[in-house]
Amino acid sequence: MRRRLVQGALAAAAAAAATITPILVQGAAAPAQAATPATTAYTWNSVAIGGGGFVPDIVFNAGAANIVYARTDIGGVYRWNQSSSSWMPLMDWVGQSNWGDMGAVSVAADPVNTNKVWAAVGMYTNSWDPNNGSILRSSDQGNTWSASPLPFKLGGNMPGRGMGERLAVDPNDDNVLYFGAPSGKGLWKSTDSGVTWSQVANFPNVGNYVQDSTDTSGYLSDNQGVTWVAFDKATGSSGSPTKTIFVGVADLQNTVYESTDGGATWSRVAGQPTGFMAHKGVVDSAGGILYIATSNKGGPYDGSSGDVWKYAISTGTWTQISPVKSSDTSNDWFGYSGLSIDAQHPNTIMVTGYSSWWPDTFIWRSTDGGATWKSAWNYTSYPNRADAYTLDTSATPWLTFGTTTQEPVESPKLGWMTEGLAIDPFNSNRMFYGTGATLFGTTNLTNWDSGTSFTVKPFVSGLEETAVNGLISPPTGAPLISALGDLDGFVHTSLTSVPSSMFTSPNLSSGDSVDFAQLQPATIIRTGDVDKTQSSNANVYRFAFSTNGGSSWFQASAEPPGVTGGGQGAIAPDASSALWSPKGAGVYYTTTYGSSWTASSGIPAGAVIASDRVNPKVYYGYSAGTFYVSTNGGASFTATAATGLPATGTVYIKAVAGTSGDVWLTGGDSSGTSGIWHSGNSGASFTKLASVSAAINLGFGKSATAGGYPALYAVATVNGVQGIFRSDDTGATWTRINDNAHQWGNSGAAITGDPRIYGRVYVGTNGRGIMYGDPSGSSTGSPSASASASSSASASASPSPSPSASRSPSASPSPSPSASATSGGFGCHVTYTKGSEWPGGFTASVVVNDTGTTSISAWTVKFTFPGDQKVTGSWNVGTLTQSGQTVTATNAAYNGSISPGGNTSFGFQGTWTSNDSSPTSFSVNGVTCN
Repeated sequence: MRRRLVQGALAAAAAAAATITPILVQGAAAPAQAATPATTAYTWNSVAIGGGGFVPDIVFNAGAANIVYARTDIGGVYRWNQSSSSWMPLMDWVGQSNWGDMGAVSVAADPVNTNKVWAAVGMYTNSWDPNNGSILRSSDQGNTWSASPLPFKLGGNMPGRGMGERLAVDPNDDNVLYFGAPSGKGLWKSTDSGVTWSQVANFPNVGNYVQDSTDTSGYLSDNQGVTWVAFDKATGSSGSPTKTIFVGVADLQNTVYESTDGGATWSRVAGQPTGFMAHKGVVDSAGGILYIATSNKGGPYDGSSGDVWKYAISTGTWTQISPVKSSDTSNDWFGYSGLSIDAQHPNTIMVTGYSSWWPDTFIWRSTDGGATWKSAWNYTSYPNRADAYTLDTSATPWLTFGTTTQEPVESPKLGWMTEGLAIDPFNSNRMFYGTGATLFGTTNLTNWDSGTSFTVKPFVSGLEETAVNGLISPPTGAPLISALGDLDGFVHTSLTSVPSSMFTSPNLSSGDSVDFAQLQPATIIRTGDVDKTQSSNANVYRFAFSTNGGSSWFQASAEPPGVTGGGQGAIAPDASSALWSPKGAGVYYTTTYGSSWTASSGIPAGAVIASDRVNPKVYYGYSAGTFYVSTNGGASFTATAATGLPATGTVYIKAVAGTSGDVWLTGGDSSGTSGIWHSGNSGASFTKLASVSAAINLGFGKSATAGGYPALYAVATVNGVQGIFRSDDTGATWTRINDNAHQWGNSGAAITGDPRIYGRVYVGTNGRGIMYGDPSGSSTGSPSASASASSSASASASPSPSPSASRSPSASPSPSPSASATSGGFGCHVTYTKGSEWPGGFTASVVVNDTGTTSISAWTVKFTFPGDQKVTGSWNVGTLTQSGQTVTATNAAYNGSISPGGNTSFGFQGTWTSNDSSPTSFSVNGVTCN
């Protein structure tokens, strides 16, 4: 959960959390005779986006320089790599069965044995996460972990997650740790370095603050509990537990407690401020001071008032030191958090106004213990402002969010949801702070003290935290286009470079789906969400088109009535129509690029939809176990007779390029039916793959052989093993391509292969961004085979969509033979294959082979149709022209080079009236290849 606008932020919080409730379908039993699947080594990398999510806190190790941890709400824990100035993910080993461990509740770094670190993990305290939380412990800075399960749930993505740190290690005796639990579970303690835990029975307050007691989901109505622990190191000695310990509680009247006898007894700190809860508590042991930053709400979205206080431990005196006091009602509209002390200069403290959304967040700095403050920005004459900093977002240029602003709002912003800020205890010039979209920092912080501008920039290399809702990899143009929760999405022209801009026109707050016209891949559609209660969004519509590969967009000029969210979109292969299954309304179609929408009949509201990748008149739909087909461009749908499909759970429909009627259905529910089903007759009947006992999603990539069936990629359970799998034989056998170190929690809401690079696959995760994998080594074992399969009802009772599949998906194509020809070092062989044919239409692919001894650097292929065919669309070519019956095709920019023994391919769609015979004579660069 990332970017939100200030109005309606509270309502958006619960809604956004619900959108990432996990897909759990991996629990079905495997066949009794199943063998361990074969494996193929892959190299996995992140597609560069640069952050994209909320970073609740940053934890520096106080015992050794350059050991720094960042915790994210849904993407796990990261460790800073000083040599590369990047973050290393520490939780990629988390799998489907324990996906909630990607929710990082708190981190504690050991200042005594500095290789040790602990993390409290768990995603939700309500029913959305089925598992209890755990305390993880590591003795190698998070490279490996051991887990101590807790008897209750934790919530890394729950309200109040910016408070903390809940988990703390005694700086004098690292056998002793405390953990503040949510949900009324109180304070917990370990005396064996985090191996075992027990509740501190005499701790007097388990917290009572809930954001919204009427929320029946349990998300907003959970008690936010015990929120932070801070030790006064000066009251202990090396090897002996610290005596004075402070604990924060989510209680507006009783927010700070203290023990002065090493936790034997506890009491409410007398004289403390009331009406607020302390988000942070930090002890200056040298000065004998406890600082707290408070708010009237739990955050990270909400908070409309707060104060900063210092507590003299020896005298018990409280002093209000707020940069803006809560009593200053004209200027007080936010709560405080992000509290940090400069360990080198303990009178230097910093704090944030974390919940100031407009015009910007606030960051203050004091060098005299809070007596006076400097703000990172100030008004000169309203609305003009002067910044004490320079913001350099060149490393993550999309942080402008594609918007232009007017003072006092600047683009990009200094931040929002700035709950966590930390000054390096070994370097007063370095400071990091988290926002709802990135992790900012500076390395010349002390410039501020002398009145010189300090530079703030993103420090997010390696930290990828987006939640991925959709991915496409068209055959031409950018290799990848994404739809992302809270960020809308990107055109990824490079996998290793951060995109310059997110989608605009419209700029939606969250991307839901993305699709492209298979035969005109530069035409793309996307859907998403936006807060329509904001007047500025009244004319923003949630369906958009691009006709130039995503370089620019235009929104639909109308929406169907009743739409409440983006839902799912699909587009015909020739871009002649688009289909929309939005939230809150039924299924609609348009033939006018969204200037008007017409209701589709015969299909339920909320149905999953997809387009055939060949026939522009055919769309598919699914709802509650029933499969639907339209043969008139989405105007009407008819249920097929297919049975045995999952009745519940999340399901995805994917159709294969080049063969009309070739459809796959994937998904289901772990408590019911789950798996992968295949149809070669437009969904009239389906066959379930027997070796796949459960599945989440499926995608297609380039075939292992020229002109062959696409490679299949699935997030699935094959022979009892959960993982990511590839099949090169239409699902007959499967090879696992990830390993237990590369699982990324709840992944698979989006997956696609690359149609241009065999073996490459893109996997969407829920909090670790987009991963892409490439083969990197040898295979082990034999691919797992489907022992048997069951078919659903026959096609006779179902509609007869035109066209039907021209070949069985498992069969090899029947190419028209042609001989090789060699002229000197140049040699060529061309194969022409009809992918599908129906009355009046066809698709075909052409494979160009270099059979000579020299490379082909560019190619021009010519042939003549013997019939009356006319080409209407093409792919994987630079140009394709037709004069009479003679066709001339030239290479695209990416497939002109063919090495000896290699090949490339292109394809097209066409029409015919009386004769669709295949050509038999071809030339490449003027040399006849037959």
